[in-house]
Amino acid sequence: MDNKAILAEGRAVLGIEFGSTRIKAVVSDAKGNVLAQGGHGWENRYEDGVWTYTEQDIRGGLQACYADLRANVKAEYGIEITKFAAIGISAMMHGYLAFNKTGRLLAPFRTWRNTITGEAAEELTKEFNYNIPQRWSIAHLYQAMLNGEDHVKDIVFFTTLAGWVHRWMTGEKVLGVGDASGMFPIDPKTGDYDAAMLAKFDELPLAKKMPWKLRDILPKVLTAGECAGRLTACGAKLLDPSGNLQAGIPFCPPEGDAGTGMVATNSVGKRTGNISAGTSVFAMVVLEKELSKVYPEIDLVTTPDGALVGMVHCNNCTSDINAWVKLFAEVGEKMGVTFDMGELFTKMYGIALEGEPDCGGLLSYNFLSGEPVVGAENSRLEVRRTAESRFTLANFMRMHLCSALGALKVGLDLMLKEEGVKVDRMLGHGGYFKTPLAGQKIAAAMVGAPVSVMETAGEGGAWGIAVLAQYTAMKLAGSAQTLQEFLDSEIFASMKATTVEPDAADVEGCERFMEQFRAGLL
Repeated sequence: MDNKAILAEGRAVLGIEFGSTRIKAVVSDAKGNVLAQGGHGWENRYEDGVWTYTEQDIRGGLQACYADLRANVKAEYGIEITKFAAIGISAMMHGYLAFNKTGRLLAPFRTWRNTITGEAAEELTKEFNYNIPQRWSIAHLYQAMLNGEDHVKDIVFFTTLAGWVHRWMTGEKVLGVGDASGMFPIDPKTGDYDAAMLAKFDELPLAKKMPWKLRDILPKVLTAGECAGRLTACGAKLLDPSGNLQAGIPFCPPEGDAGTGMVATNSVGKRTGNISAGTSVFAMVVLEKELSKVYPEIDLVTTPDGALVGMVHCNNCTSDINAWVKLFAEVGEKMGVTFDMGELFTKMYGIALEGEPDCGGLLSYNFLSGEPVVGAENSRLEVRRTAESRFTLANFMRMHLCSALGALKVGLDLMLKEEGVKVDRMLGHGGYFKTPLAGQKIAAAMVGAPVSVMETAGEGGAWGIAVLAQYTAMKLAGSAQTLQEFLDSEIFASMKATTVEPDAADVEGCERFMEQFRAGLL
């Protein structure tokens, strides 16, 4: 069928992802081909010491994103969307959203960006002998308990952003296993929350005082391919106030941006890895076995189908680059020159490849918010140089591209060098990789391994959750394929990719840059 017929007959799937600065909707067909897109820009707020988005930000952003999609479909195909084969919701992982018995939000949404749970993360890591990062939902919950916050006793449910939006759409209190693994540790053998750790938590003195048990307030864990509910009439009206969208559409399990990143890069199999680089950056490698010890810099999460993954997650990546490029655009405006921002970003990224391998001795830190992986508790935005540094535009831009991955490399070196974790392929996606070769070449040098970028690199998580929605639609139709088989045979069989091998001079230069980067942290 042609694209118009696929859309009109409801054979397409919809994926919506709530990113840090943009909510994006992608509609694709059974082979993952993108048919239509929509989007809405938004920004987090820093209020009362907390990075947050309001409920109105989320609801309004969801509706604006879908309205943009509808308008684009109407303009291109001349039809109104009434149904889909399946829908998926994804969002930034982790954070804290707690609700009482009436469904009221008990405290402002605390996003992954917050670094306010150090005491809780440290205590839980020691108690479980398992790394509990500050941004994990359980760390936020326990910190609220340590703080004596009155609302904790009234909690009947807590979840992630994807889980909350999914509940609006379906009424179901569920979460995909990948997103759930950023709330509380998952036992890969059962595909559910680790029972021994749940019991340990409930025995903590503060937990004993609560009227709830932890498992009772956590969302139910589902794996990729399962049906996670269907669009209710209220959900349809919320998503599409025009009333055109029909209820009853099946949903895949809501997932986090880590899981959708793995799907978008076909890196859910063992010894595969990916780097997702945008406002934040994380690298994930699907492990063959558990790590030998606990590393505070390495999270253990799962793929959307439950395989163990080592992940290094950093709060900061491209925000500082964006700020500098916008400053250059402002200089142009003062000179009477107006730039197309897309072209300007492409040009500035490309200029970085003209820089010296070690960035000419320039150094920067891009920590708009705290960066726990390297022990930075608060914002740290710096550019450093000495009298001997070669202060050129090319070195300046290369410095920023290297700095964007600096904290990531600190954590990733532990996994690849100290633990000897093997990676057969590393795939990149997200805004950092949109400009051909630039981010890819720097990433290959920083990681010291080949980095591939697929045609879908710029689509990111919204496309990834659409693919997971298609997988659920296929499973509902009787497919027996595993997630890896589905991705290999249905989605990526003919997908084009470019691969960049690490250049020896670039690798050496990045190591010299990282010597300065690490030394400057002390």
